[in-house]
Amino acid sequence: MWPVRFSHVTAQNKQRYTRYTQVSNKFTGAEESPNRSEVLEPLDLSSCSQIKMSLFKKFFNDIIHNRDTDHDDDDDSVKVKGKPKPKYYGTVTPYPNFNASSDASVLQSAIESKGVDEDVIISVLVRRNNEQRQKIKVVYEASTGKKLDEDLKGALRSDLEDVTLALLMTPAQFDAFQLRKATKGLGTDEDILVEILATRSNQEICEIKRVFKEEYEEELEDDIKDDTSGDFTEALLAMLKANKDESTEVDMALAQKDSETLFESGENTDGTNVSAFIDILTSRSGPQLTKTFENYASVSDITLPKALEMELEGDIEDCLVDIVKCAWNTPAFFAEKLNQAMKGYGTCEETLIRVLVSRSEVDLKKIVEQYRVMYNRRVQEDILVKCSRMVLFFTYSLSKETNYIYSFRLFQLTTYLPLFFSTGGN
Repeated sequence: MWPVRFSHVTAQNKQRYTRYTQVSNKFTGAEESPNRSEVLEPLDLSSCSQIKMSLFKKFFNDIIHNRDTDHDDDDDSVKVKGKPKPKYYGTVTPYPNFNASSDASVLQSAIESKGVDEDVIISVLVRRNNEQRQKIKVVYEASTGKKLDEDLKGALRSDLEDVTLALLMTPAQFDAFQLRKATKGLGTDEDILVEILATRSNQEICEIKRVFKEEYEEELEDDIKDDTSGDFTEALLAMLKANKDESTEVDMALAQKDSETLFESGENTDGTNVSAFIDILTSRSGPQLTKTFENYASVSDITLPKALEMELEGDIEDCLVDIVKCAWNTPAFFAEKLNQAMKGYGTCEETLIRVLVSRSEVDLKKIVEQYRVMYNRRVQEDILVKCSRMVLFFTYSLSKETNYIYSFRLFQLTTYLPLFFSTGGN
Protein backbone atom coordinates (compact mmCIF):
# COMPACT_ATOMS: atom_id res chain seq x y z
CA MET A 1 0.00 0.00 0.00
CA TRP A 2 1.38 3.39 -0.98
CA PRO A 3 1.17 6.17 1.64
CA VAL A 4 -1.74 8.59 1.23
CA ARG A 5 0.63 11.47 0.55
CA PHE A 6 1.89 9.62 -2.53
CA SER A 7 -1.55 8.69 -3.87
CA HIS A 8 -1.19 10.99 -6.88
CA VAL A 9 2.08 9.59 -8.19
CA THR A 10 2.12 7.79 -11.51
CA ALA A 11 2.25 4.04 -11.99
CA GLN A 12 5.53 4.55 -13.84
CA ASN A 13 7.11 6.14 -10.78
CA LYS A 14 5.89 3.30 -8.57
CA GLN A 15 7.53 0.83 -10.93
CA ARG A 16 10.74 2.88 -10.96
CA TYR A 17 10.81 2.97 -7.19
CA THR A 18 10.23 -0.78 -6.89
CA ARG A 19 13.06 -1.49 -9.31
CA TYR A 20 15.36 1.04 -7.66
CA THR A 21 14.80 -0.63 -4.29
CA GLN A 22 15.73 -3.99 -5.77
CA VAL A 23 18.91 -2.58 -7.32
CA SER A 24 19.83 -0.73 -4.13
CA ASN A 25 19.29 -3.75 -1.91
CA LYS A 26 21.29 -5.96 -4.24
CA PHE A 27 24.40 -3.80 -4.13
CA THR A 28 24.17 -2.29 -0.64
CA GLY A 29 22.48 -4.92 1.48
CA ALA A 30 20.00 -2.30 2.68
CA GLU A 31 16.51 -3.32 3.68
CA GLU A 32 13.27 -1.50 3.24
CA SER A 33 12.15 0.38 6.33
CA PRO A 34 9.79 -1.82 8.40
CA ASN A 35 7.65 1.16 9.34
CA ARG A 36 7.43 3.61 6.49
CA SER A 37 5.26 6.09 8.31
CA GLU A 38 7.98 6.64 10.92
CA VAL A 39 10.42 7.98 8.34
CA LEU A 40 7.83 10.04 6.49
CA GLU A 41 7.86 13.70 7.47
CA PRO A 42 5.05 16.18 6.74
CA LEU A 43 5.53 17.23 3.14
CA ASP A 44 3.70 19.50 0.75
CA LEU A 45 4.47 17.96 -2.63
CA SER A 46 3.40 21.15 -4.39
CA SER A 47 6.44 22.87 -2.94
CA CYS A 48 9.68 22.11 -4.77
CA SER A 49 11.80 23.42 -1.92
CA GLN A 50 10.12 21.13 0.62
CA ILE A 51 10.53 18.15 -1.67
CA LYS A 52 14.22 18.93 -1.98
CA MET A 53 14.68 19.48 1.75
CA SER A 54 13.10 16.18 2.70
CA LEU A 55 15.20 14.33 0.14
CA PHE A 56 18.44 15.43 1.69
CA LYS A 57 17.52 14.73 5.31
CA LYS A 58 19.47 11.52 4.83
CA PHE A 59 22.43 13.19 3.13
CA PHE A 60 25.63 12.31 5.01
CA ASN A 61 23.47 10.35 7.46
CA ASP A 62 26.29 8.12 8.61
CA ILE A 63 28.46 11.18 9.29
CA ILE A 64 26.23 13.49 11.25
CA HIS A 65 24.32 11.10 13.50
CA ASN A 66 27.39 10.66 15.70
CA ARG A 67 28.76 14.15 15.32
CA ASP A 68 28.45 15.05 19.01
CA THR A 69 30.48 12.02 20.03
CA ASP A 70 33.12 12.79 17.40
CA HIS A 71 33.26 16.42 18.43
CA ASP A 72 33.83 15.58 22.08
CA ASP A 73 36.76 13.30 21.32
CA ASP A 74 39.83 15.38 20.57
CA ASP A 75 42.12 12.37 20.21
CA ASP A 76 42.70 11.75 16.50
CA SER A 77 44.06 8.25 17.01
CA VAL A 78 42.78 4.85 18.03
CA LYS A 79 44.67 1.79 19.18
CA VAL A 80 44.91 -1.23 16.90
CA LYS A 81 46.66 -4.22 18.48
CA GLY A 82 48.01 -1.87 21.13
CA LYS A 83 49.50 0.57 18.61
CA PRO A 84 48.11 4.05 17.87
CA LYS A 85 46.52 4.43 14.44
CA PRO A 86 44.99 7.61 12.96
CA LYS A 87 41.22 7.72 13.02
CA TYR A 88 39.45 7.57 9.69
CA TYR A 89 37.41 10.65 8.86
CA GLY A 90 36.46 9.76 5.30
CA THR A 91 32.91 8.86 4.29
CA VAL A 92 33.75 6.11 1.77
CA THR A 93 34.97 2.79 3.13
CA PRO A 94 35.93 -0.49 1.45
CA TYR A 95 32.97 -2.60 0.33
CA PRO A 96 33.05 -5.73 2.52
CA ASN A 97 31.91 -8.28 -0.09
CA PHE A 98 33.98 -6.93 -2.95
CA ASN A 99 34.32 -8.92 -6.16
CA ALA A 100 35.96 -7.02 -9.01
CA SER A 101 34.93 -9.54 -11.67
CA SER A 102 31.29 -9.45 -10.63
CA ASP A 103 31.27 -5.64 -10.49
CA ALA A 104 32.90 -5.35 -13.92
CA SER A 105 30.32 -7.68 -15.42
CA VAL A 106 27.44 -5.78 -13.81
CA LEU A 107 28.78 -2.44 -15.05
CA GLN A 108 29.19 -3.80 -18.57
CA SER A 109 25.57 -4.95 -18.62
CA ALA A 110 24.39 -1.62 -17.23
CA ILE A 111 26.32 0.36 -19.85
CA GLU A 112 25.12 -1.81 -22.72
CA SER A 113 21.48 -1.96 -21.61
CA LYS A 114 18.90 0.03 -23.52
CA GLY A 115 18.95 3.59 -22.23
CA VAL A 116 21.93 2.88 -19.92
CA ASP A 117 21.09 1.64 -16.42
CA GLU A 118 22.34 4.58 -14.37
CA ASP A 119 20.87 3.13 -11.18
CA VAL A 120 23.15 0.12 -11.33
CA ILE A 121 26.21 2.19 -12.25
CA ILE A 122 25.63 4.45 -9.26
CA SER A 123 24.92 1.54 -6.93
CA VAL A 124 28.22 -0.14 -7.78
CA LEU A 125 30.66 2.76 -7.98
CA VAL A 126 29.64 4.73 -4.93
CA ARG A 127 29.87 1.73 -2.62
CA ARG A 128 33.48 0.95 -3.50
CA ASN A 129 36.51 2.88 -2.32
CA ASN A 130 39.15 4.13 -4.73
CA GLU A 131 41.38 1.09 -4.46
CA GLN A 132 38.47 -1.19 -5.29
CA ARG A 133 37.44 0.96 -8.26
CA GLN A 134 40.94 0.67 -9.68
CA LYS A 135 40.66 -3.11 -9.53
CA ILE A 136 37.31 -2.97 -11.28
CA LYS A 137 38.88 -0.90 -14.07
CA VAL A 138 41.63 -3.48 -14.60
CA VAL A 139 39.23 -6.42 -14.69
CA TYR A 140 36.78 -4.57 -16.94
CA GLU A 141 39.47 -3.85 -19.54
CA ALA A 142 40.80 -7.39 -19.36
CA SER A 143 37.36 -8.91 -19.89
CA THR A 144 35.94 -6.48 -22.47
CA GLY A 145 39.01 -5.12 -24.22
CA LYS A 146 37.70 -1.60 -23.54
CA LYS A 147 38.43 1.01 -20.90
CA LEU A 148 35.72 1.50 -18.30
CA ASP A 149 36.14 5.27 -18.12
CA GLU A 150 35.79 5.60 -21.90
CA ASP A 151 32.66 3.44 -21.94
CA LEU A 152 31.11 5.49 -19.12
CA LYS A 153 32.04 8.72 -20.86
CA GLY A 154 30.17 7.56 -23.94
CA ALA A 155 27.17 6.35 -21.94
CA LEU A 156 26.64 9.16 -19.43
CA ARG A 157 26.16 12.89 -19.71
CA SER A 158 26.64 16.10 -17.74
CA ASP A 159 27.38 16.03 -14.01
CA LEU A 160 26.85 12.30 -13.61
CA GLU A 161 29.54 11.73 -16.22
CA ASP A 162 31.89 14.14 -14.47
CA VAL A 163 31.39 12.48 -11.09
CA THR A 164 31.84 8.90 -12.31
CA LEU A 165 34.99 9.78 -14.25
CA ALA A 166 36.38 11.58 -11.19
CA LEU A 167 35.70 8.56 -9.00
CA LEU A 168 37.51 6.26 -11.44
CA MET A 169 40.74 8.27 -11.23
CA THR A 170 43.34 7.64 -8.54
CA PRO A 171 43.75 10.59 -6.14
CA ALA A 172 46.99 11.62 -7.89
CA GLN A 173 45.37 11.35 -11.34
CA PHE A 174 42.42 13.43 -10.21
CA ASP A 175 44.67 16.13 -8.73
CA ALA A 176 46.88 16.16 -11.83
CA PHE A 177 43.78 16.46 -14.01
CA GLN A 178 42.49 19.38 -11.93
CA LEU A 179 45.86 21.16 -12.06
CA ARG A 180 46.09 20.69 -15.81
CA LYS A 181 42.57 22.02 -16.29
CA ALA A 182 43.37 24.98 -14.02
CA THR A 183 46.33 26.03 -16.17
CA LYS A 184 45.13 25.09 -19.65
CA GLY A 185 41.55 26.28 -19.56
CA LEU A 186 40.25 29.73 -20.42
CA GLY A 187 42.52 31.64 -18.07
CA THR A 188 44.26 30.23 -15.03
CA ASP A 189 42.23 29.09 -12.02
CA GLU A 190 44.59 30.21 -9.28
CA ASP A 191 42.31 29.03 -6.46
CA ILE A 192 42.51 25.40 -7.58
CA LEU A 193 46.31 25.52 -7.81
CA VAL A 194 46.57 26.77 -4.23
CA GLU A 195 43.83 24.48 -2.89
CA ILE A 196 45.56 21.34 -4.10
CA LEU A 197 49.18 22.24 -3.38
CA ALA A 198 48.46 23.68 0.07
CA THR A 199 46.46 20.68 1.30
CA ARG A 200 48.45 17.70 0.02
CA SER A 201 51.31 15.97 1.82
CA ASN A 202 54.87 15.91 0.51
CA GLN A 203 54.40 12.35 -0.70
CA GLU A 204 51.13 13.21 -2.42
CA ILE A 205 52.71 16.20 -4.22
CA CYS A 206 55.58 14.02 -5.46
CA GLU A 207 53.07 11.50 -6.79
CA ILE A 208 51.03 14.25 -8.45
CA LYS A 209 54.16 15.52 -10.21
CA ARG A 210 55.02 12.02 -11.40
CA VAL A 211 51.51 11.36 -12.72
CA PHE A 212 51.33 14.80 -14.34
CA LYS A 213 54.53 14.10 -16.29
CA GLU A 214 53.26 10.64 -17.25
CA GLU A 215 49.81 11.84 -18.36
CA TYR A 216 50.67 15.14 -20.06
CA GLU A 217 54.34 14.71 -20.97
CA GLU A 218 55.22 17.99 -19.30
CA GLU A 219 56.70 18.94 -15.95
CA LEU A 220 54.13 20.46 -13.61
CA GLU A 221 56.65 23.12 -12.61
CA ASP A 222 56.96 24.21 -16.24
CA ASP A 223 53.19 24.42 -16.56
CA ILE A 224 53.04 26.60 -13.48
CA LYS A 225 55.82 28.88 -14.75
CA ASP A 226 54.11 29.31 -18.11
CA ASP A 227 50.73 30.27 -16.68
CA THR A 228 51.57 32.31 -13.57
CA SER A 229 53.99 35.08 -12.70
CA GLY A 230 55.81 36.98 -9.97
CA ASP A 231 55.50 36.22 -6.29
CA PHE A 232 52.58 33.90 -6.94
CA THR A 233 54.77 31.66 -9.09
CA GLU A 234 57.43 31.66 -6.38
CA ALA A 235 54.91 30.52 -3.79
CA LEU A 236 53.55 27.71 -5.99
CA LEU A 237 57.02 26.46 -6.86
CA ALA A 238 57.95 26.50 -3.18
CA MET A 239 55.00 24.22 -2.41
CA LEU A 240 55.92 21.98 -5.34
CA LYS A 241 59.31 21.29 -3.74
CA ALA A 242 57.43 19.03 -1.35
CA ASN A 243 59.80 19.67 1.54
CA LYS A 244 57.35 21.00 4.10
CA ASP A 245 58.01 19.94 7.68
CA GLU A 246 55.34 17.35 8.52
CA SER A 247 56.25 16.83 12.15
CA THR A 248 53.60 17.29 14.82
CA GLU A 249 56.18 18.65 17.23
CA VAL A 250 56.13 22.41 17.85
CA ASP A 251 59.34 24.41 18.29
CA MET A 252 58.26 27.26 20.56
CA ALA A 253 61.42 29.27 19.96
CA LEU A 254 61.06 28.98 16.19
CA ALA A 255 57.41 29.99 16.39
CA GLN A 256 58.34 33.16 18.24
CA LYS A 257 61.19 33.89 15.84
CA ASP A 258 58.97 33.33 12.79
CA SER A 259 56.22 35.56 14.14
CA GLU A 260 58.73 38.38 14.64
CA THR A 261 60.19 37.80 11.16
CA LEU A 262 56.72 38.02 9.61
CA PHE A 263 56.01 41.21 11.52
CA GLU A 264 59.30 42.81 10.50
CA SER A 265 58.82 41.71 6.87
CA GLY A 266 55.38 43.26 6.59
CA GLU A 267 53.81 45.68 9.00
CA ASN A 268 57.03 47.06 10.49
CA THR A 269 58.81 48.01 7.28
CA ASP A 270 58.39 50.05 4.14
CA GLY A 271 57.31 47.67 1.43
CA THR A 272 56.89 43.95 2.02
CA ASN A 273 59.44 41.16 2.00
CA VAL A 274 57.17 38.65 0.28
CA SER A 275 59.88 36.01 0.06
CA ALA A 276 60.08 35.83 3.86
CA PHE A 277 56.33 35.16 4.04
CA ILE A 278 56.57 32.51 1.33
CA ASP A 279 59.53 30.77 2.94
CA ILE A 280 57.88 30.46 6.35
CA LEU A 281 54.33 29.70 5.23
CA THR A 282 55.30 27.00 2.72
CA SER A 283 57.92 25.17 4.76
CA ARG A 284 56.52 24.92 8.30
CA SER A 285 54.09 22.26 9.50
CA GLY A 286 50.47 23.02 10.34
CA PRO A 287 50.94 22.78 14.13
CA GLN A 288 54.08 24.92 13.90
CA LEU A 289 52.31 27.61 11.89
CA THR A 290 49.36 27.57 14.28
CA LYS A 291 51.66 28.46 17.16
CA THR A 292 53.33 31.11 14.98
CA PHE A 293 49.94 32.70 14.27
CA GLU A 294 49.17 32.75 17.99
CA ASN A 295 52.51 34.41 18.75
CA TYR A 296 51.95 36.94 15.98
CA ALA A 297 49.13 38.39 18.07
CA SER A 298 51.69 39.26 20.75
CA VAL A 299 53.79 41.37 18.41
CA SER A 300 51.00 42.94 16.36
CA ASP A 301 47.63 44.52 16.98
CA ILE A 302 46.06 42.64 14.04
CA THR A 303 45.89 39.03 12.92
CA LEU A 304 48.24 37.64 10.31
CA PRO A 305 45.50 37.17 7.65
CA LYS A 306 44.51 40.82 8.14
CA ALA A 307 48.15 41.86 7.84
CA LEU A 308 48.45 39.92 4.58
CA GLU A 309 45.36 41.67 3.21
CA MET A 310 46.83 45.05 4.15
CA GLU A 311 50.34 44.41 2.83
CA LEU A 312 49.67 42.36 -0.31
CA GLU A 313 47.25 42.26 -3.21
CA GLY A 314 46.24 40.05 -6.09
CA ASP A 315 47.04 36.36 -6.48
CA ILE A 316 49.84 36.29 -3.92
CA GLU A 317 47.57 37.74 -1.24
CA ASP A 318 44.87 35.13 -1.92
CA CYS A 319 47.49 32.39 -2.03
CA LEU A 320 49.12 33.18 1.31
CA VAL A 321 45.78 33.80 3.04
CA ASP A 322 44.60 30.38 1.85
CA ILE A 323 47.79 28.75 3.12
CA VAL A 324 47.16 30.35 6.52
CA LYS A 325 43.58 29.06 6.52
CA CYS A 326 44.70 25.53 5.62
CA ALA A 327 47.35 25.49 8.32
CA TRP A 328 44.92 26.76 10.92
CA ASN A 329 42.01 24.44 10.07
CA THR A 330 41.91 22.42 6.85
CA PRO A 331 38.31 21.14 7.25
CA ALA A 332 37.15 24.73 7.80
CA PHE A 333 39.00 25.76 4.63
CA PHE A 334 37.07 23.19 2.60
CA ALA A 335 33.79 24.00 4.35
CA GLU A 336 34.23 27.58 3.20
CA LYS A 337 34.96 26.33 -0.33
CA LEU A 338 31.67 24.44 -0.38
CA ASN A 339 29.79 27.44 0.96
CA GLN A 340 31.29 29.80 -1.60
CA ALA A 341 30.45 27.35 -4.40
CA MET A 342 26.78 27.69 -3.53
CA LYS A 343 26.54 31.43 -2.95
CA GLY A 344 24.53 33.72 -5.18
CA TYR A 345 22.31 32.64 -8.03
CA GLY A 346 24.62 30.04 -9.55
CA THR A 347 26.23 26.87 -8.31
CA CYS A 348 29.82 25.92 -9.00
CA GLU A 349 29.25 22.22 -9.45
CA GLU A 350 32.89 21.66 -10.43
CA THR A 351 33.95 22.82 -6.97
CA LEU A 352 31.41 20.57 -5.27
CA ILE A 353 32.59 17.56 -7.27
CA ARG A 354 36.27 18.38 -6.70
CA VAL A 355 35.95 18.78 -2.93
CA LEU A 356 33.59 15.86 -2.32
CA VAL A 357 35.60 13.43 -4.45
CA SER A 358 39.04 14.48 -3.22
CA ARG A 359 38.11 14.52 0.48
CA SER A 360 35.70 11.54 0.58
CA GLU A 361 38.45 9.23 1.83
CA VAL A 362 40.35 11.87 3.81
CA ASP A 363 38.37 14.16 6.10
CA LEU A 364 34.89 14.74 4.69
CA LYS A 365 33.28 13.89 8.03
CA LYS A 366 35.22 16.74 9.63
CA ILE A 367 34.31 19.09 6.78
CA VAL A 368 30.60 18.34 7.23
CA GLU A 369 30.80 19.02 10.95
CA GLN A 370 32.86 22.17 10.47
CA TYR A 371 30.31 23.48 7.97
CA ARG A 372 27.56 23.09 10.54
CA VAL A 373 29.63 24.93 13.14
CA MET A 374 30.57 27.78 10.78
CA TYR A 375 27.21 28.36 9.10
CA ASN A 376 24.76 26.98 11.67
CA ARG A 377 23.15 24.70 9.10
CA ARG A 378 23.89 21.44 7.39
CA VAL A 379 25.82 21.36 4.16
CA GLN A 380 23.34 18.88 2.72
CA GLU A 381 20.55 21.41 3.10
CA ASP A 382 22.51 24.06 1.23
CA ILE A 383 23.48 21.60 -1.48
CA LEU A 384 19.92 20.49 -1.93
CA VAL A 385 18.75 24.07 -2.46
CA LYS A 386 21.48 25.05 -4.88
CA CYS A 387 22.76 22.03 -6.70
CA SER A 388 21.70 20.21 -9.84
CA ARG A 389 21.32 16.56 -10.72
CA MET A 390 24.81 15.48 -9.59
CA VAL A 391 23.82 15.83 -5.94
CA LEU A 392 21.59 12.79 -6.31
CA PHE A 393 24.74 10.81 -6.91
CA PHE A 394 26.42 12.05 -3.75
CA THR A 395 23.27 11.88 -1.66
CA TYR A 396 23.09 8.19 -2.42
CA SER A 397 26.82 7.53 -2.31
CA LEU A 398 27.44 9.10 1.08
CA SER A 399 24.58 7.50 2.94
CA LYS A 400 24.86 3.97 4.27
CA GLU A 401 21.17 3.20 4.48
CA THR A 402 18.47 3.26 1.87
CA ASN A 403 14.86 3.39 3.00
CA TYR A 404 11.52 3.67 1.31
CA ILE A 405 10.81 7.35 1.60
CA TYR A 406 14.39 8.41 0.82
CA SER A 407 14.60 6.35 -2.36
CA PHE A 408 11.17 7.34 -3.55
CA ARG A 409 11.76 11.04 -3.11
CA LEU A 410 15.02 10.74 -5.03
CA PHE A 411 13.11 9.44 -8.03
CA GLN A 412 10.34 11.95 -7.48
CA LEU A 413 12.87 14.73 -7.75
CA THR A 414 14.48 13.39 -10.92
CA THR A 415 11.06 12.85 -12.49
CA TYR A 416 9.24 16.06 -11.63
CA LEU A 417 12.03 18.62 -11.43
CA PRO A 418 14.27 18.03 -14.50
CA LEU A 419 14.06 21.63 -15.65
CA PHE A 420 15.01 22.86 -12.20
CA PHE A 421 18.13 20.70 -12.25
CA SER A 422 19.10 21.61 -15.80
CA THR A 423 19.35 25.27 -14.76
CA GLY A 424 22.06 24.60 -12.18
CA GLY A 425 19.87 24.48 -9.11
CA ASN A 426 18.03 27.78 -9.32
